[in-house]
Amino acid sequence: MAGVLTPEQVASYARDGLLSPVDVLSVDQAETCRRQLESAEARWPDSLSGANRNNAHLVLPFLDQLTHHPTILDVVEDLIGPDFLVAASVLFIKDARSEGFISWHQDGTYMGLEPDDGVTAWIALTPSNRSNGCMSMIPGTHKDGLHEHHDQFDPNNLLTRGQAINDVATDRAVDLILEPGQASFHHSRTIHGSQPNRSDARRIGFAVQNYIRTNVRQTKAVGYAQHARGQTSGSTMTLIPRPQGEMEPEDIARRDNINRVWSDVLYAGAAQRRNY
Repeated sequence: MAGVLTPEQVASYARDGLLSPVDVLSVDQAETCRRQLESAEARWPDSLSGANRNNAHLVLPFLDQLTHHPTILDVVEDLIGPDFLVAASVLFIKDARSEGFISWHQDGTYMGLEPDDGVTAWIALTPSNRSNGCMSMIPGTHKDGLHEHHDQFDPNNLLTRGQAINDVATDRAVDLILEPGQASFHHSRTIHGSQPNRSDARRIGFAVQNYIRTNVRQTKAVGYAQHARGQTSGSTMTLIPRPQGEMEPEDIARRDNINRVWSDVLYAGAAQRRNY
């Protein structure tokens, strides 16, 4: 075990299916990441919008480095053991005064990953609070299995299918308030959602969704993942390299192919498909 978490923190995650906040970056380091992201958005706007907010760590080295940040990997090791992979990442960005929200859902619903016990790290590159639509979670719901989800395709819902769980015990919800450089960690079955950004500034989060043990398999398509830590022997996932540089053509082609496969997985059986 890496030993960065206390026994109480490990027990809290096992009980609640979430752990927050955890200090990962300094405020200055988070600001540098934010500036790098916004510079990349200005230079390659089409490559960092819509579906291309998926797996940006495969084409941008600074997000790759964040995905493989030693503190994050240490936390994950304390939660799921020494051998694990990176399955995917998502940039969750809410512009100022925007109506985008995320309905109550579980990450593992349509991912096709079994066993469904991955850990998502959500890293704040700006403040994430009640006014700008921070994540809220229902503790302990990772123990209940997958709930029935209903596709809504609401134009303001930032989820692919607008999938939502009815009858959520919102009175038990916990708001995960993060400062820049802090991260939260949650189980792939923990029910969570978020509200619109009512503030005058962007809310930017980078989610590694998720870290998986090497025994996890993709049941709907070819499974792609990166090595994160430890051994990969026995894994059925197709291991992919880390980026060679900023927006290198070979990396972009790989990212685009993986995103096409990922989209097919997430939209399997859906009545319609959107560009994210």
